[in-house]
Amino acid sequence: MSLKLVTRLILVGGLTGSSLALAAGASPEMLSQTCAACHGTNGSSVAYTPSIAGNSEEYFVDTMKAFKSGERKATVMDRIAKGYSDDEIAKMARYFARQPMKPMRQAYRQTQVSLGKELHFEYCNKCHEDGGKKADDGGVLAGQSIIYMQHSMEDFKAGWREAPKKMRKRVKAVMEAHGQQGIEALLNYYGSQQ
Repeated sequence: MSLKLVTRLILVGGLTGSSLALAAGASPEMLSQTCAACHGTNGSSVAYTPSIAGNSEEYFVDTMKAFKSGERKATVMDRIAKGYSDDEIAKMARYFARQPMKPMRQAYRQTQVSLGKELHFEYCNKCHEDGGKKADDGGVLAGQSIIYMQHSMEDFKAGWREAPKKMRKRVKAVMEAHGQQGIEALLNYYGSQQ
């Protein structure tokens, strides 16, 4: 075989492979890299934005669709979500659901952790199982930034985010029985899981 023919075959094979890769769209890994600046490498945040690793695919898709439609208010995520197709969101959801969540290293109030743990198992464990490490209906809470969770609770109270009916009922019960101290104890319990 001549060198010219080999060169042409390599060129045609390369172009064909490139065309197939473009037709398949961006890989989940490539799509996920756009999230790394805010949500951390592989979805585990080291700042005040939430970690998205380990959340269920359904939770990720629902959250992104809510941002995309404007149903869920945000500072930037509502604009970012509009840049992705439903297929790309589904790819990212599968990718992040498979990533292990690395808890955030942060300060917390040790004196509130025991009460927070009790309250978790009394009020929150049904949706945020295994101490908040596993979530089907809601997001993973264990190891999230306490500051992020405080802001989220404020958003729920202010009506910026709509809490699911079950969550509203349980947060109201915590507030009636323990006041704001109960909420703070829960957040310190989740934040203590490092």
